[in-house]
Amino acid sequence: MPDTGPPPPLPVHVPLGTRPLGLLASLGAARRNLLSILPKIATTQPMVSGRTGVRWHMVMDPDAIRAMLLERLDDYPKSLVTKNLLRPAIGESLFIAEGAHWRWQRRTAAPVFSHRNVMNLAPIMSAAAARACDRIAAAGPRAVNLYDEMVTTTFDVISDVTFSGDSVFDRQGVHRAIDDYIAAAGKVSLFDMLGMPDWVPRPRRLISGKALRQMKSVADRAIDARAGRSPGGVPDLLDLLMAGEDPETRRKMSVAELRDNLLTFIVAGHETTALSLSWSLYLCAFDPAVQDRARAEAQAVLQGRAATGEDVAQLPYIRQIVDEALRLYPPAGIISRTAQKADTLCGREIRAGDTVMIPIYALHRNRLLWDAPDAFRPERFADRKAVPRYAYLPFGDGPRICIGASFAIQEAVIILATLLSRFRFRPVPGRDPAPVMIITLRPEGGVWLEAERLQ
Repeated sequence: MPDTGPPPPLPVHVPLGTRPLGLLASLGAARRNLLSILPKIATTQPMVSGRTGVRWHMVMDPDAIRAMLLERLDDYPKSLVTKNLLRPAIGESLFIAEGAHWRWQRRTAAPVFSHRNVMNLAPIMSAAAARACDRIAAAGPRAVNLYDEMVTTTFDVISDVTFSGDSVFDRQGVHRAIDDYIAAAGKVSLFDMLGMPDWVPRPRRLISGKALRQMKSVADRAIDARAGRSPGGVPDLLDLLMAGEDPETRRKMSVAELRDNLLTFIVAGHETTALSLSWSLYLCAFDPAVQDRARAEAQAVLQGRAATGEDVAQLPYIRQIVDEALRLYPPAGIISRTAQKADTLCGREIRAGDTVMIPIYALHRNRLLWDAPDAFRPERFADRKAVPRYAYLPFGDGPRICIGASFAIQEAVIILATLLSRFRFRPVPGRDPAPVMIITLRPEGGVWLEAERLQ
């Protein structure tokens, strides 16, 4: 038998659990890294069940996931843990609301993210990509924390497309408030794991009260200022939300509803894209051959300029890298639902009140669904129709699929293509990021890369 040599190295991943954890051990593990509570067998089975305070199930079977997210959506609302963590910051916005309240908000906000409106906002993304290149060039050739840089870049985008550069918008104040809130309130509380009602005080949320008040105050001031401004130019997200109305009832959002949805879009709109870009850059540095192929594609299309919205369709390999980064490091590594009635999934009994999770991190690495699931292979997305729909859920799916998914993908492709066309990125020995999920799956320690300027 020929010697095939050692297997190729794999990008960083989370060591999943190999033994059951009790309630307190689960709490401790979850506070350090929520993904560490996932059992390793979730990558080899269609469903795993257990009890940690409450009955729970982890579902990795695409047909069962389709039933939860599409066919029986109202039977599986978001779990109390999810709502208790996020409601203090974003109220009953699209992300939290259920039933009729969610449906009318979704109908009102959907036109905001139409293809036409997203394309109209592309020049803001191109300009932010160019500014990122200038900052990286000024910092180089020493190592640069690309995670911090991508957070700055995507926050520039979301603040400009939301507020059109209004002077009333305290960009740095909101940025600090978001980070303070996530740091203070984002870690799973024992009360949350036990399903305690929202009125039971959580110590970390009391700490985060100042950050919350600051976030909401800034959003309220921006809405008040915009109400007295004459429209002009390309409408931004705030313009579109304020003008939007439910096509069935003609109802418009109140100031509180506008504020909560604005904060949802600001937090999610920069965080998820910053993460997908950070992990994409790490993976490109991890695999120089992939990076070289992507750079050749970007340079052939861009010819030295920043990428535009019209270029996105001409950059398929860049898009595949983003898709693969979202597979390996989905920003929402776990989504959780609470069953409202008895059901059967994968032949297993579900009782009303059970917690039913879709561990997207494990789903995306499940050996029943993916070939070499821990390997970085962008080409697996060359034919997107070959990817089972409910096996790949970086933005969820069904009626509640992320409303800003097309916005995020366009932004990520524009920025990644622009960066790869102008720099060669190399890893810094001993500085690999650690995938850690608190609310989102972040690269703990940052993404430190050497950036060699090429043009």
